[in-house]
Amino acid sequence: MILPIYIYGNPVLRKVAEDITPDYPQLEQLINDMWETLAQSEGIGLAAPQVGKSIRLSVIDLDVISDDLPEYKGFRQVYINPHIIEYDDTKTDTSEEGCLSLPAIHEKVVRPTRVHVEWDDGQFQHHDQWIGGYLARVMQHEFDHLDGKMFVDHISPLRKQLIKSKLKALTLGRYRCAYKTKPVKR
Repeated sequence: MILPIYIYGNPVLRKVAEDITPDYPQLEQLINDMWETLAQSEGIGLAAPQVGKSIRLSVIDLDVISDDLPEYKGFRQVYINPHIIEYDDTKTDTSEEGCLSLPAIHEKVVRPTRVHVEWDDGQFQHHDQWIGGYLARVMQHEFDHLDGKMFVDHISPLRKQLIKSKLKALTLGRYRCAYKTKPVKR
């Protein structure tokens, strides 16, 4: 089932999400729904808070960009209870980011190129590794959602001031996008 994507201003997007256990109700169905929602919205990552669930769950599909980045051919991964343990700040990269919860807003964000991450996969097998490259950026973006943060929190105060009216428009429901959304309740 395609779920509505919560738009900037919804309180669930600013909550710190909770870890879950394998007995989380209807977890497999939620994961399937998130994959379907991600595909329909043509995104590459989706975190549970973006569909109204304040839990530490994210799905990332980099196969959709494998024409440009062939190393990600076939890459689709579920991340349960992910936590970034450490950032390697020795090298950073600036790249434009967008977000399904902030339709039509794109800004350049500086992020470390490597992060140390722990997570469980869809079978609750534990992983602990350093991740680099584009996947490290996507993980940082998606896992920020689990900590109540969004990519616009990483831009300069000047840039944020310049997009203030666009952010306000989102909270007022003044936006267009081709996927199902959940605007802010007024």
